Amino acid sequence: MTIDSIPNPDLVVSPIDNSVHWNQANTRRQSFQNLHTIGRYVTSLRSSRVLSFRKDIDWTIRERPDVVRFLSVPHFSAFVVAREDRLLFEAYASDFGPDRRQTLQSITKTLVNIMLGRCVADGVLELDRKVKDYLPEIGSGYAEATVRAVADMNVANNYSDDKDYLPLEVATGLRSPGDGSEATIRSFISGITGDDLANPTEHLIYNSASPEVLGWIVERVSKRPVRDWLIEIVEGAGLEGSFHILCDREGVPSLGGLASLSARDLARYGLLFARRGEGVDGRRVADAAFIEDTRLNPGPSWPKPRDGMYYSRMTTTNGAWLGHGGYGGQYLLANPDTGIAVVYLGVHENQSGDDAEIYPPLINMMAELAGTQSLSIGPGSSFNGT
Repeated sequence: MTIDSIPNPDLVVSPIDNSVHWNQANTRRQSFQNLHTIGRYVTSLRSSRVLSFRKDIDWTIRERPDVVRFLSVPHFSAFVVAREDRLLFEAYASDFGPDRRQTLQSITKTLVNIMLGRCVADGVLELDRKVKDYLPEIGSGYAEATVRAVADMNVANNYSDDKDYLPLEVATGLRSPGDGSEATIRSFISGITGDDLANPTEHLIYNSASPEVLGWIVERVSKRPVRDWLIEIVEGAGLEGSFHILCDREGVPSLGGLASLSARDLARYGLLFARRGEGVDGRRVADAAFIEDTRLNPGPSWPKPRDGMYYSRMTTTNGAWLGHGGYGGQYLLANPDTGIAVVYLGVHENQSGDDAEIYPPLINMMAELAGTQSLSIGPGSSFNGT
């Protein structure tokens, strides 16, 4: 007797609106917590050293009205504030917790900042060289752009996340290939076209194909696979649980938005930026000068309502903090001046899966916490891994 079954039911595409099952409003929250088990191709990494947190809760954080607001909204999942090895505050929704993971979506892009910085510091990459100098096989959508322009989301080509992201979903195993054909990440981005790549606007042009181009450049100039870079970052951050990232059938990790971490481990990762790139064992994971240049010499601005924010080397900054948002309602923010990292995870259960208006007040709340010097007062720590 044959049991009827649907192949990869989470990847089935709705004939009504072309949405994939895992990303529909009524399944998105559960899917975000399990995306690393839904995707067809996944790489999992774990560190040999762990940044052990000790609780040093500052209850004044919970008393802030803006914090209370974001802990009470329906889309809330997790909130963590940390400095060095001190866990200053954490809160979780009833269906979440310290041991649960969630997809980071576009927060994943910040991994590229670390890779680029090290390549620049090692003298194997120049930001003002053209992409074709490193990837002669790249298509017209990126060939004449500088690496800096790509890293700053400052390129105008014929790709759009709104219209053209579906092939990348297929390539990373998050959407069933309807006709059986399946491009790889790099075959897809090689086919992106463009004419005059200069940005005609005064704001960034957000593009989730760009970090995939940069990851390919990093791999080419460093002669190290992206996976090796990720191992180094995972170990440098001292992550406690597994780091999961979706990849394509060739094993190329998707740097545009498909890593998954717990909230605590995302804070551990954010602390790499707060420590200006120093790993838990004292090794240099990211380049301090590049992080500083990312803050002080950013690229184009975000449009309203994110006034005063700029896109810079696969991060967002206002000149003090560095951060990045993720589709669904989440944000990571780190302030190197205070050494504080703040994490907010959420999942919007509306049709679009997002709410642009929620980010400015959320980012402002997180930035104020990360910039509060009084939160950073406490016993010294060497944040040794164990």
